[in-house]
Amino acid sequence: MEGPARTGSVRAHNLALVLRAVAAGGPVSRAEVAAATGLTRASVSALVETLLAGRLLRETGAPTRTGVGRPSTGLELDPRGPAGLGIELNVDHVAVCLVDLTGGVRVRLAGRFPALDTLLGDAVAAGSALGLSPAGAAFAVPGLVDPATGELLVTPNLDAGGVREAVLGSAALRGVPISVENEATLAARAEQRALGDAAPRSFLQVSGEVGIGAGLVLDGRLYRGSHGWSGELGHVTVRPGGRPCGCGSDGCLEQYAGLRAILRAAGGSDGDRSGRSGRSGRSPEAGGGGSPEAGAGRSPEAGIAARARAGEPGMLGALAEAGEALGIALAGALNLLDLDAVVLGGAHAELAPWLVGPIEEQLARRLVGAAVSRPVVRASVLGADAAALGAAWSVLDRVLDDPGAWLGR
Repeated sequence: MEGPARTGSVRAHNLALVLRAVAAGGPVSRAEVAAATGLTRASVSALVETLLAGRLLRETGAPTRTGVGRPSTGLELDPRGPAGLGIELNVDHVAVCLVDLTGGVRVRLAGRFPALDTLLGDAVAAGSALGLSPAGAAFAVPGLVDPATGELLVTPNLDAGGVREAVLGSAALRGVPISVENEATLAARAEQRALGDAAPRSFLQVSGEVGIGAGLVLDGRLYRGSHGWSGELGHVTVRPGGRPCGCGSDGCLEQYAGLRAILRAAGGSDGDRSGRSGRSGRSPEAGGGGSPEAGAGRSPEAGIAARARAGEPGMLGALAEAGEALGIALAGALNLLDLDAVVLGGAHAELAPWLVGPIEEQLARRLVGAAVSRPVVRASVLGADAAALGAAWSVLDRVLDDPGAWLGR
């Protein structure tokens, strides 16, 4: 851990230093925070009082003993106070989650894009009833995002103008700092955080929806590319001269392994994505008892999985084709990058039992080093929630890095 600041904004720096120390090892005593940060006990006590008043920390009520003398009161992050609002926007669904400073998911809602502002208002209201206030809102979107400005530049499967209007025009988010990031990048960050020390050093997180994105982690660090646009796996060509794609090319991966492509190949409707299984409705803490939102139906991936479990030949064939196409695209990426693992996220997490086999068959055939070593291919530990959680956690990371900004509000 870095030492206390000597110049510049000393107080702001040291507030963050103390908050991060508690976040890393709570519940901890003031003496332990002083030892970890190099600050004096008097300085730590003053900073802790500020963080307690701002509802960033709380006293546990349980004493901690670090040596001789009287036991000290433990400190931990306060689950009431600043919260991260994460919003995943996709072609035909919206997922919203509100996460407290400890990482606990307190509210979950899902619906369709036109209902976005209502969902956001409901999430903020439910959070307020729990003593939570959004420190920021982060949108996870499928497409190219300018990392400097957060502007959504290209969305092959969405109207970029409509997304900008929805993000900037939300009445529920007036006065709330807003950020925009690629959904696959946020999903990879969430996977890395959820696994902690068990996370692969280098992996590709595939985010399968109608389109297909990928978040890339190299040597423990997210890689975004020179423009911040890396990871557009869905627009890798797997069938030259094949099906036309919304990006203007043809034979793109998403035309063979995206949700609509799988349903089209199997025969059947695109389904209703307004209520993902296990994601729609409010969490019990939000007072909704986990009930689905009105009108919510089974998600497309749940319908696909049900048909595959029933042994429907058309669906099994469509999934085999999707896995083969994914394997072809991934083999090219893995030959180039030499990664430890491939993580199937988004809708593909639920479909992993039928996708992993065909993917591994293609990797065995196409990877140059396949006879020596092959990367692990598995489903995300967060499933379809990864992008929204990654968005919410990105807000909370900013609070931990700069608690002074929250206190100043």
